[in-house]
Amino acid sequence: MRNKRFVHSISRQFAGIFFALMAGTILLCWFLNITFLESFYIRDKQEVLLNAYERINHAAVEQTLDTEDFELQLQSLCSRYNMDVLILDVDSQTVKYAGVDPEATKIQLWDNLFLEKNQNHEYSEQEKKDTLVENDAYRIKIVRDRILKNENIEMWGFLENGNMFLIRTALESIRDSVRLANRFLAYIGVLAAVASGIIIWVVSKKITKPIMQLAGISEKMTHLDFDAKYTGRDKNEIAILGDNINKMSEALEKTISELKTANNELQKDIQKKTEIDEMRKEFLSNVSHELKTPIALIQGYAEGLLEGISEDSESRELYCNVISDEAQKMNSLVQKLLTLNQLEFGNDPVNMERFDIVTLVKNQLQSADILIRQKEIKLLMSENTPVYVWGDEFKTGEVVSNYLSNAIHHCEGDKIIDIRFSQRDGKVRVTFFNTGRPIPEESISHIWEKFYKVDKARTREYGGSGIGLSIVKAIMESINQEYGVENYTNGVAFWFEMEMQERIAEHVE
Repeated sequence: MRNKRFVHSISRQFAGIFFALMAGTILLCWFLNITFLESFYIRDKQEVLLNAYERINHAAVEQTLDTEDFELQLQSLCSRYNMDVLILDVDSQTVKYAGVDPEATKIQLWDNLFLEKNQNHEYSEQEKKDTLVENDAYRIKIVRDRILKNENIEMWGFLENGNMFLIRTALESIRDSVRLANRFLAYIGVLAAVASGIIIWVVSKKITKPIMQLAGISEKMTHLDFDAKYTGRDKNEIAILGDNINKMSEALEKTISELKTANNELQKDIQKKTEIDEMRKEFLSNVSHELKTPIALIQGYAEGLLEGISEDSESRELYCNVISDEAQKMNSLVQKLLTLNQLEFGNDPVNMERFDIVTLVKNQLQSADILIRQKEIKLLMSENTPVYVWGDEFKTGEVVSNYLSNAIHHCEGDKIIDIRFSQRDGKVRVTFFNTGRPIPEESISHIWEKFYKVDKARTREYGGSGIGLSIVKAIMESINQEYGVENYTNGVAFWFEMEMQERIAEHVE
């Protein structure tokens, strides 16, 4: 992935483009030097010759050729531009000369003039090409020395006072200069291209480094990782881009967080709605199931009475007792459902008051005394002195009644019910233990649910509806107190806690 990413690196492209432009520029300059530099030098020398001719002709007209000032100008001009100058009068006597070999120069002048006077001479194509300027006063031409085999640019003709002149400058020096300039340009060009390539590579790496940092940040953002931030301290456009990416990262993180929160709430709402629907279906199913048996019994016995199946008074009394008993069970179920509904929806207000929890338990035991004796249960109770607590006495009585009823109907084995009161941290825990079979572990978390029955056949046997422990849960949560159940090897213990009077007094103080 990394190699693929850097195949078209900006730094490489930038350096490659710059190097290509640099090399192309140098090659173009080298080509232009080779093609046009010599012509440019020749044109420049031509201008120099014309300028020298103007000065000499002016001095001839002003008759200042023999003056010291003109002599200095002439020597300076010849030295500066590497020129030979020869001026002859009408008698072919030397008027002025600046150069190395005046006799050879004089011969060259006569050769040139003789060539012009020879009417039968026709210029060859090379001579036409070598002629740069030609008019009635003078001629400028590239001349090849037959002896020395070198080339000169020569200008000859007549001054306005009738004197003959020849001005000459070597062409080989120009060509040497062109070759030297081209060679120097090639060396400098190669060095400049290499140095520039290295510099642009370093500079491009410095420029692309923050860009790669931004690329890494954006890649992490695609994986919802918003911890990476741009840390560059430059003040250029990349820094502005990095700052905007940081802001975008924060905004995306905040937005995604809000979306996840909203999605989580939505999932909870959906789950809650699903649970409510399931609870509604389960509630209807359970209510239908709980009411189906007593309704069927009532209907069957009522039809038997109507049809006169039993004519003796004892049978009719039995039928009536069954109908009355089943109707009472139905009424008890409905009352419990109404109570549970009010508790769960908070429609049943909690009346906090001070009462003796020991006395409340004793009263419930007294009400169940007949049932306890019928089942031959041994009752144990650890407390006889009053223990005052704060709570809703009526609702607490419902909790005690349900716990006691549950203990009585599930008491087996040694048939012992042990009620204990333990005080700790300003609270009293009331525990109802009964010997018998422990609750299966998989059922412990469900026993507080409405209509849940561990042993449905046994529950039906004693008329249980599966609502009692749900009422306990609703009551204890309404008064904000703890409750629970513990398994033992020989039985089960249900418990609940209440706030003691002393603890309440401490809060009040």
